[in-house]
Amino acid sequence: MQFRRLRSAAFALVLAAGAAAPAFAQRVIHLVVPFGPGAVQDTIARTFNAELGQQLGASVIVENRPGAGGTVGTGFVAKATDNSTLVVAAASHTLAGHLYSKLPYDPIKDFVGVAYVGNTGYVIAAPGNLGVNSLADYVKLVKSQPGKLNYASAGNGSATHLGMAYFLAKAGLDMQHVPMKSTGDAVNEVLAGRVQGVTSSLIGVTGFKNDARMKILAYTGPHRSKFMPELPTVAESGVPGYKFDSWIGVLAPASLPKAEVEKINAAMNKVLAMPSVQERLATLGVEPGTMSSEEFQKLLRADYEQAGVLVKASGARIE
Repeated sequence: MQFRRLRSAAFALVLAAGAAAPAFAQRVIHLVVPFGPGAVQDTIARTFNAELGQQLGASVIVENRPGAGGTVGTGFVAKATDNSTLVVAAASHTLAGHLYSKLPYDPIKDFVGVAYVGNTGYVIAAPGNLGVNSLADYVKLVKSQPGKLNYASAGNGSATHLGMAYFLAKAGLDMQHVPMKSTGDAVNEVLAGRVQGVTSSLIGVTGFKNDARMKILAYTGPHRSKFMPELPTVAESGVPGYKFDSWIGVLAPASLPKAEVEKINAAMNKVLAMPSVQERLATLGVEPGTMSSEEFQKLLRADYEQAGVLVKASGARIE
C-alpha cells in the first residue's frame, strides 16, 4: 500500500513538472527566409537558429520560401496566426512597400520588429575581362554604350536590383536589367562574363576578391567596410550622395502577443552577444548589434520613409 502511494506521488510530480515547462518548449518555430538558399538572409539565419532554439527551449527551423523579390515568403508570414512563424528580413522589406503597385501586405502595419541582428553592405562588381580597374572607369565605359550593357540581380524588386538601379540613376547611366533567381546566380553571370555588372552583398563576392574573373569596384555603404577597408565607397569614387546598405532583422506578424515579442527579443540579444555567433556574422560581412523591439520598430519606420526616396530616385516599379 505504501509503495502505491509513493508511486502515485512520483507520478503527480512528473505531471506537475510537465505543466511548468517553458512556453516555447516542444514548439517548432519557423524562421522563414523569403529568398532561396545562399541568399544573405538565408546564410545569416543559419548562423543563429540553433542558439536561438536553445534559448527558447524550442526547435527553430529555417524555411526558404522564395519568389517575387521576397514578397511571397513575407506575405506568407504576414498571414500566419500560429504565433510560431517569423521572417528574416532586410532592406528589401521596406523597399517592397514602394516598389510594388499591389502588395498583399503592409510592410509596417502588418509586422512587428522582433529583433535587430545587424547591418550589412553591398558592392558593385564587374567581369574581370571588361578592362576596368575603378568605378570611374566603369562609369565612363557604361556611359559610352547607353542601353547596350547588362547587369544581373537576384530578381525584380530585390535589394540587388534596387541598389544597382539607384546607382545607375545617380550616375546618369543606362543598362539593361537581367533578373535571376538568387544573388549567387547573378554573381555567376558576372564571373562567366555574360553580364557586365552586379550589385551584390559583400558576402556574395568575398570569395572572389582575388579572382581574375571579377573586379570588385566599390562599396555601397556610407563609409568603407571594416571587412574590406581597401575598397573605396561609391560616393568616394565619383557618385556623391549614393548610399545603399541594409539592416538585417527578425519580424513577426503584428498579431504576435507582446509578451512573446519580448521573449524572443531577449533571447536573440543573448544569442547576438555570444562570441561564436559574432565571429560567424563577421565572416558574412555583418556588423551585429542589439535593440529593443521598440527601437527596431522605430528603425523600420524611418527606413520605410528612406526607401520611398530611393525607389523614386531609381525609377523602378513593379506592376
